[in-house]
Amino acid sequence: MAFKGVILDVDGTLVLSNDAHANAWVEAFAKFGYEVKFEEVRPLMGMGGDYIIPKFAPGLSDEEGKGKEISSYRKEIVLDKYIPNVSPANGAREMVMKLQEAGKRIIIATSASDKELSALLKIAKVDDILSQDDATSSDDAENSKPAPDIVEAALKKFEIKPEEIVMIGDTPYDIQAANKAGVEVIAVRSGGFEDSRLSKAIAIYNDAADLVENFDSSTLASAG
Repeated sequence: MAFKGVILDVDGTLVLSNDAHANAWVEAFAKFGYEVKFEEVRPLMGMGGDYIIPKFAPGLSDEEGKGKEISSYRKEIVLDKYIPNVSPANGAREMVMKLQEAGKRIIIATSASDKELSALLKIAKVDDILSQDDATSSDDAENSKPAPDIVEAALKKFEIKPEEIVMIGDTPYDIQAANKAGVEVIAVRSGGFEDSRLSKAIAIYNDAADLVENFDSSTLASAG
């Protein structure tokens, strides 16, 4: 079946921000007395605070108390200190334009907040061709990836069948979330995950530019 739409991840897919998010988590945990190493939190990028906070601070939640303070501080410093220094992924804008030229409906599904998403779209240089109206974020879902909530929220905007959509993402959590919602995934290596962690994707490309270069031979080339 030809894919009529694309659910698009942002962090690690359109912008090279996974290291920045990991560093923000390390700093946020440290401010509240928790020693978390970069190497420990980096493999969890793609998950939201609802998973990360309980892992390193058992008993805490990102919804209340000290856990919420950690989460709020992380959001503050990632916007003010870390995101301004990240770069767009190679070929990010070209990929979005290629998908649009191919007639694919695009919707964003990200664990980022609305404020983070706005900044990230600007960095990816796609804010003039994609908007937050085309997106579902952590604000639209009870649970973040790898739960399917964000993908399912995106599916409601498409109002088409899950099998007619493919997700483009960079983490194993994108794949888990999408697969739970009945959606296949094309993975990119730009998020820093090894192929073994992305093995359940239907295809793996180096980055957005690699996908654009090989677009005509990809599963996306057929008419939607």
